[in-house]
Amino acid sequence: MRTAGIAFLLSLLCAAALTPLVRMVALQLGMLDHALSSRKIHGRPVPRLGGIAIVAGFYVPLIGLYIFRSEVGRIFFAGRNQVIGLFVGGVLIALLGIYDDLWGAGAKRKFAVQFTVAALLYYLGFRIDNLANPFGEPIALGWAGMPFTLLWMVGVINAMNLIDGLDGLAGGVALVAVTTTFLISLQRGHPLMILFCAALGGSILGFLVYNFNPASIFMGDTGSMFLGFVLAASAIQTNQKSSTAVAVLIPAIALGLPIMDTLLAMSRRAVRGRPLFRADKEHIHHRLLALGLSHRQAVLFLYALTVVFGALALMLTYATSGQAAAILLVLGILAFLFLRWLGYIQLGQFMPEQRRRSRALRAAVRPFAERLRRAVSIDDVWTSVREVTSVFDAQCVRLDLAGRTNSRVSTPISFSTGFDEVAAAGKTPRLFRARFILVGVKPDDGALEMAWDDGRKELDRDTEIAVELFCDYLAQACDRVREMIPSGAPPPANGNHNGHRSTAS
Repeated sequence: MRTAGIAFLLSLLCAAALTPLVRMVALQLGMLDHALSSRKIHGRPVPRLGGIAIVAGFYVPLIGLYIFRSEVGRIFFAGRNQVIGLFVGGVLIALLGIYDDLWGAGAKRKFAVQFTVAALLYYLGFRIDNLANPFGEPIALGWAGMPFTLLWMVGVINAMNLIDGLDGLAGGVALVAVTTTFLISLQRGHPLMILFCAALGGSILGFLVYNFNPASIFMGDTGSMFLGFVLAASAIQTNQKSSTAVAVLIPAIALGLPIMDTLLAMSRRAVRGRPLFRADKEHIHHRLLALGLSHRQAVLFLYALTVVFGALALMLTYATSGQAAAILLVLGILAFLFLRWLGYIQLGQFMPEQRRRSRALRAAVRPFAERLRRAVSIDDVWTSVREVTSVFDAQCVRLDLAGRTNSRVSTPISFSTGFDEVAAAGKTPRLFRARFILVGVKPDDGALEMAWDDGRKELDRDTEIAVELFCDYLAQACDRVREMIPSGAPPPANGNHNGHRSTAS
């Protein structure tokens, strides 16, 4: 325990000292989250890459203790495979996160690295061989143990990534979850997991000083994916050899909030015909904000909910099969009531009229996918953008693209139409604007902005889903046609006379 306490303190100090340095570098290099997406709510540019401080705060003290304290060396040697898995796998996940924060990785590349790392850990002994059965003996997975373990690892990594939507939320949830894992490790006598959980808890807490609302830095995918990786791996190792019938349920409940949020996200996107990994603003924290909670109140509420999940997980470590079944029943009822309160379980949400309207909008957008695939110039793309505005009854539209970069000179390209006419008519004060980031090869690669002068105060969800679907097609077309422009060539001439385009070096 003394060594774990030292690891916690050193990690806290290391992360707290490194976070301002990372923030300063991010500001100098312009590595900022500009809050231009329709789903983001922080409203101002905030430095990202804070996850680097979490990663360094986790590893540096552990390496230092290994060098200077012999008992740590003995612990590492006794769990050599686990140390290799957590160190090598964690570094690979952190590098993937840094790449994604800087340049954008894409779902396929992320999954390729995540599943590769998960397979490495399975080879090194991080395995789920049994499924919990509170009504009897655990169910042996046999050959299915490997895919189940891989899905657990990758699922938790991405669950932590998805829940990172409010200042301090992912860090606080991870801190409660790692505290739960630490207590279970302490109870079951896993010295390596005790040490690793203590170090991770310290690095999270040191970073949260700067990340709690109002955040001065974000952890980015580097931090959220790294936290998910360590939590998933340590939970497997802590509960791996438990004789408790609900052993596999314990880490699942401790991480109940991000797992529940991820399952809800996948379900609603599948029902609505949207890409499963396309971001939206219907996560649990968004629903709490819509109910009137402030940013900080929503975060504190979810902290409390995570503490409840953690407490239930700890109770299950002492429960008999009958007690475990009762706890799970109560948990299921509470989860149902909570989701109904948030509006996820609501018959009116999927009424035929609304579903028909949503389907009609998506059907009206899909023909533009083929047109954009045939586009051979940026002007062709802009023509499709102008014409799709009629589908959404928008009066104004603007397309901003980062352009090509050649010899460190960037040439942004902008098209717009309708804004001058609205301004001339004196309707600008009533103009409602919605801006959508184009998620292409690189982050912040461009944006589509639409505006309405019909007096609306918000964008209904069906329209927003359809616009985001169009943006998926648009981002692919923009990436492709810009590659066709010879390096150093001037932007193509605009053949549309009803709009205007500006370029700037």
